[in-house]
Amino acid sequence: MHKPLRIALVGHGFMGAAHSQAWRVAPRFFDLPLQPEMSLLVGRDAGRTAAAAAKWGWTETSTNWREAVEREDIDVVDIVTPGASHAEIAIAALEAGKHVLCEKPLANTVDEATAMADAAARAARNGVQAMVGFTYRRLPATTHARDLVAGGAIGDIRQVRAAYLQDWLVDPEAPLSWRLEQDKAGSGVLGDLGAHIIDLAQYVTGRKLTEVSGTLETLVDSRPLPDSAGADGGLGGQRGTGTARGAVTVDDVALFTGRFEDGVLGTFEATRMATGRKNALRLEVSGTRGAVSFDLEDLNFLEFYDFTGPADRQGFTRIMVTEPDHPYVGAWWPAGHSLGYEHGFVHQVTDFVTAVAAGSPPSPSFADGLQVQEVLDSVTRSAATSSSWTPVG
Repeated sequence: MHKPLRIALVGHGFMGAAHSQAWRVAPRFFDLPLQPEMSLLVGRDAGRTAAAAAKWGWTETSTNWREAVEREDIDVVDIVTPGASHAEIAIAALEAGKHVLCEKPLANTVDEATAMADAAARAARNGVQAMVGFTYRRLPATTHARDLVAGGAIGDIRQVRAAYLQDWLVDPEAPLSWRLEQDKAGSGVLGDLGAHIIDLAQYVTGRKLTEVSGTLETLVDSRPLPDSAGADGGLGGQRGTGTARGAVTVDDVALFTGRFEDGVLGTFEATRMATGRKNALRLEVSGTRGAVSFDLEDLNFLEFYDFTGPADRQGFTRIMVTEPDHPYVGAWWPAGHSLGYEHGFVHQVTDFVTAVAAGSPPSPSFADGLQVQEVLDSVTRSAATSSSWTPVG
């Protein structure tokens, strides 16, 4: 029997469901060195929290996140709340000796993210680990893309194209939610979706962005105030009720150009106004010998182009990333049996628990989360000043 690892999850909305599924499933498919126990679920409303705990299998509930930090029988605090509360909860948990898993983006500001990264560095000296949840780097196809690029399969990188396209705000009567309020979310589509493509582009290429030039736009500046059904982020496509409206204080569209540390150029687009696109995170990396291309809406496949092949056989090859030799896949189903959105969260738990048990720094670290926050901040400053290029950090 493995030693237990007792988990407290703070938050129980959309991401709460994804993380709960991961904590429940990971030890049943992967041989984890510690046994996760779903000990405590924390939410603001006692009734909804109790219902969520019963649905997902959490043993106890609380309406005060400080209970998760202060209890001696909690080993890990998993944070899936809106960004405005990340810093306070994470720093308190780290200072109390709890390992921390925190959803992206790490914080709402660079100052908050810096304080979190500093707290994580101090905690690490005492064997306490912290990781930020950039889940899409843990899909078999994206991890395989990283491995191909690192192994030289596409040669020297020349250009990167990244986009995250959704349409859940196309309807101007979609209700206001916390994701559309700057004081809660920090930024709009830039922080919510842009953070993912920044991290994934840097992860697959192995290079950091050093300067950016961007534009932000809010296309619908007010929306109906939500009823209780829309309180969890408004991702369900429902329409608002009544005539009262609230101001949208974040961006709907983010476009920017980035330059990586070796001079490679990248283009980035994040939008919730891409009519017909439900969850299309796309990344393409072009090199001197070939290219890789990924689309989250077809997440079991990676496209690979070999420029060195015979001219009569040129074209992208679709690799079905479901073989046991592909990253993470060996723990799941026979070859050809597809994985889904939720499996990335299971892989995240697996890697996090493995790092905690080994006493080794997990990746992406809070320092990595801070660097992404600096990119987001630089895009925001560039857009505000109409600057051609703004240095990261």
